[in-house]
Amino acid sequence: MTEGPFVPAKRRPEAFALRSPETAAADVSAAASRFGPGPVWRVGGPQGGSILVPEPFLVAGVLNVTPDSFYDGGAHDTCGPALAHGLALGRCGADMVDVGGESTRPGSDPVPGDVELGRVVPVVRGLVRAFADPAFAVAPDCGQGLFPPTAPRPLVSVDTTRAACAAACLEAGAAIINDVSALSADPGLVDVLVQYRPGYVLMHSQGPPKTMQAAPAYDHVADTVLAFFERGLARLVAAGLPEEHVALDPGIGFGKLLVHNLELLRALPRFAALGRPVYLGLSNKSLFQGLFGLDVAARGPATMTATALCGVLGAHVHRVHDVTAARQALALARELFFHRARDRDCIGGAGAGAGEGRP
Repeated sequence: MTEGPFVPAKRRPEAFALRSPETAAADVSAAASRFGPGPVWRVGGPQGGSILVPEPFLVAGVLNVTPDSFYDGGAHDTCGPALAHGLALGRCGADMVDVGGESTRPGSDPVPGDVELGRVVPVVRGLVRAFADPAFAVAPDCGQGLFPPTAPRPLVSVDTTRAACAAACLEAGAAIINDVSALSADPGLVDVLVQYRPGYVLMHSQGPPKTMQAAPAYDHVADTVLAFFERGLARLVAAGLPEEHVALDPGIGFGKLLVHNLELLRALPRFAALGRPVYLGLSNKSLFQGLFGLDVAARGPATMTATALCGVLGAHVHRVHDVTAARQALALARELFFHRARDRDCIGGAGAGAGEGRP
């Protein structure tokens, strides 16, 4: 696949596309020196909506209700273990728990729709009920002191490409649909989005999981993904889903080689300039094998380092397997780069976190 030279759209300043690497680095540094909330993300299902504002980050915990996901396939592939793990992610401070019933690892085959429904809907229903329980609380030992969760209680997100699964999960109380296909797998999904108005993650992928890593090719991968985001936003708004419901995911590892993934991470400030939350899923992915030769079980430290760095570069929502470690990494990034006057004697002292936390 080849693409022509990218022409900046009117929604972005021309100067942004033309600036030098030195100017871009200075802009990132200047932005990072000011603590402030990220873009508003409206989410919510048929029972009403919620508003998420990254302060400056949100954390999504990964819950794979599958036997074959690349990281923890089979660990939580039935309802009981999945509910227990989802609750654990919430207690560790996840702002949302992203539930998936179909592996999207490279080379994977789709599962039948009824199988996905059977895996996902009971877990979504159970988590929504559990998170609404007044007895639910974040564990006090999960390192929340510097970086308390943003949402009053964790929300439930669903990783699906199917309209039927999305509708059933939204009826069960899910607030966000995370669609790796960008509506290409099931065009009927757009009608569900317009009807329920959940949060929606618009993700770039070059092809479906079965074939996406066969021979990924781009002339200008960052320009290609930026143009894809603008087309996708325009399509969704024209269909009736307001732009403030949409987050943007560059799709790390979805139809990309290592060089493409790294270029996309460097381009995070360009994606953030679109004014929508940037959603990033790089937890334990194969780019760390490509860079360092790491097996899946050894990628945790690299994941957390990259999470902190990408937070500074412009990623607002971080989809991770280890919520506690991610929150600690992002808290450090916030303290070092997103300055805000704080009334406290020292970190962890009597004034730490004044005015913050769950209501």
